[in-house]
Amino acid sequence: MESYKFLLDLALILLSTKVLGLVTKKFKMPQVVGALLAGLLLGPAMLNVLNETEFIISLSEVGVILLMFAAGLESDIGELKKTGKASLIIAILGVIVPLVGGFAIAYIFNKPGIIDSNASANIFLQNIFIGVILTATSVSITVETLKELGKLNTNVGNAILGAAIIDDILGIIALTIITSLADTAVNVGAVLFKIFAFFVFAIIAGYVFYFIFHKIRSRYQRDLRRFVILAFVFCLLMAYSSEVFFGVADITGAYIAGLVLSNSKSSKFISNKFETVSYVLLSPIFFASIGLKVELPKMTFAIILFSILLVFVAIITKIIGCGLGAKICSFSNKESIQIGSGMVSRGEVALIVASKGAALGLMSSALFGPVIIVVVATTIISPILLKIAFKTKKNIVKKNNNEVSKLSA
Repeated sequence: MESYKFLLDLALILLSTKVLGLVTKKFKMPQVVGALLAGLLLGPAMLNVLNETEFIISLSEVGVILLMFAAGLESDIGELKKTGKASLIIAILGVIVPLVGGFAIAYIFNKPGIIDSNASANIFLQNIFIGVILTATSVSITVETLKELGKLNTNVGNAILGAAIIDDILGIIALTIITSLADTAVNVGAVLFKIFAFFVFAIIAGYVFYFIFHKIRSRYQRDLRRFVILAFVFCLLMAYSSEVFFGVADITGAYIAGLVLSNSKSSKFISNKFETVSYVLLSPIFFASIGLKVELPKMTFAIILFSILLVFVAIITKIIGCGLGAKICSFSNKESIQIGSGMVSRGEVALIVASKGAALGLMSSALFGPVIIVVVATTIISPILLKIAFKTKKNIVKKNNNEVSKLSA
């Protein structure tokens, strides 16, 4: 008999993410935190009502692709060019500092008698790999939070987006170098060439598509709905090509697809159409799916302590690294903290890096629990940190005045 449980799963995800989103909003937190908590609450880590299925995994992947495509549509290419140099410096320091911090904490704990490793690679490579995991950045959570705060298309927002894309490339290079040391079949030169080839491909494909899109739009202006479909097809093709042919994250391809269309006259119309689909279905599934991934194993005291310290290191190293990069590039102290906070989330990127390392013997099974905790903790904390970082003096004064009024009454 054909199973229709996926319909019930969808209903539970949509209802729980919306209800908990409203609850977190009540506590002055971004609604995305509620959606993340919904997956955690209903998933294997707590109530075990929902589990990841192929259907949920596929829809959540489309959800994050659409989220990044929409971010590209709403970006200002002129502003991105202005923050290009800054984004590069922010991304470089945002990789180096977490890499050193992750290695240091792993060096202390990853040894016989504290956390026994069953990985085949030598301890030194394993410790470096923990640092590589911490270099990852998942900007999709940040994008949703910045949109909610109305700060996506700002100097800080563009710096975060630019740095996140460069961070993704640097992360691939770091992962490739460390895996090549553990597996001689991996060719660093070939990977670097594919990354370069991707950007050449993206520029050519972007120009060709924009030219065709503009020509068709000037001829058929009455019904813009067909251009929404055409734009989405381009987004999916760019996401597919980046991942399959070049080894670059699909969300990078999707973001560039949105960027290509950001200067089009139809960009706002297209963005509004996708906003509805994303809000109603795809975004809640994507955010809930992160919580559904959490299955915490039995952990010793040493692993619990390592997990707590690893979360702290993961948060503080991104804020220090990216914040320092922003400060070097003449951003104010407040803007530097905002940028650092926006780069904290590791999300699914860290899980993908960890699973690839485990397959090559670079990751002990005992350390998967701490990595999952880092992913969940940083994903939940990042939007909260952003909300605090973007608090203006005006809002604080208003809040204090309201409290004084209540006391007077």
